[in-house]
Amino acid sequence: MIKKPITIQLSDGLEARPIALLVQEASQYSSTIHIEVDNKKVNAKSIMGMMSLKVSQGEQITLVASGTDEEEAAKGIERFLINVKDK
Repeated sequence: MIKKPITIQLSDGLEARPIALLVQEASQYSSTIHIEVDNKKVNAKSIMGMMSLKVSQGEQITLVASGTDEEEAAKGIERFLINVKDK
């Protein structure tokens, strides 16, 4: 299992479009991938779950990946969250 803290840099936080792209990215991996914010933990492959987080700019999330490709998944999701551009 890999746990990695990531600070959201998007000016609008994680809103609908970046979340949809994040879910697509997460779905490419066979590992279980969760995003934790405060005491809430959701499946990163669930668009409804991700939408329920309402993550703002500057907030820190914790990425949790577990499975056969967990290292690739953690790197891919982190790379996505760092490189995703504002609208």
